[in-house]
Amino acid sequence: MEKRISGHTGLLALIGSPVGHSGSPAMYNYSFEKLGLDYAYVAFDIKVEEVKAAIDAMKTFKMRGCNVTMPCKTEALKYMDELSPAARIIGAVNTIVNDDGKLTGYITDGEGFVHNLKDHGIDIKGKKITVAGGGGAATAIQVQCALDGAREITIFNIKDAFFERTLQTAEKIRAEVPGIVVNVYDIADTAKMTEEIADSDIFANATIVGMKPMENESVVKDLSAFRPGLVVADAVYNPEETKLLREAKEAGCTCINGKGMLLWQGVAAFKLYTGQDMPVEDVKKLFFS
Repeated sequence: MEKRISGHTGLLALIGSPVGHSGSPAMYNYSFEKLGLDYAYVAFDIKVEEVKAAIDAMKTFKMRGCNVTMPCKTEALKYMDELSPAARIIGAVNTIVNDDGKLTGYITDGEGFVHNLKDHGIDIKGKKITVAGGGGAATAIQVQCALDGAREITIFNIKDAFFERTLQTAEKIRAEVPGIVVNVYDIADTAKMTEEIADSDIFANATIVGMKPMENESVVKDLSAFRPGLVVADAVYNPEETKLLREAKEAGCTCINGKGMLLWQGVAAFKLYTGQDMPVEDVKKLFFS
């Protein structure tokens, strides 16, 4: 690393909290070195109230851009000059590209999720998916699955002050994809959640439940919904096998962890930053095997 850092090296970063566990710096820096690109990528632990200052600093330091993780995705959107169509619909960004001070916000989480499914031989088209969560990543998954042809989406979220936003997301999806069925329920309704998962082809956890320090928790309380043939995907990638995936695996489900979603959303962001394709197969072998 020190051999390729120069006075011309461009800086990219991950912002959010926590970020100490992130595999993004290793993945991006390897790819830069592999392709001979003069960039370096680091991670900054940034709380929501620090997002504006972080984005101002990104402009000051003339950084090429940054990735945004929880809990900063919605806040970061406020400071963009332009938004991609998906980011505008979703109301969150996870990738910011800085073109000479003009910031464009993108969301690649949904693409990462769908590509991860495809990488495991699963097509979202015509499927029913139940998603736990209503934040940036969850909304990205819901929107992308709808755009890619899911026939029905059921969303479970905490019935708090932000529940209305989840209902609005459902309306946006229905408006964007006529004919799709979208339902929204309180995540505390365990019986309904069990019923919906049992009737789904795919169940996705897009909450932080299962991520350290909540590695001993799961969003699914009633395991009777798990069965062979059900695909259970977790957006959490640390730990690699969450309690959700462990219990689903024991019930015979097809399980997909969040590392692949991280890879594929990173592939999309890498292209936005550099205009080049990430060396995916090499990155997979080194960081995702």
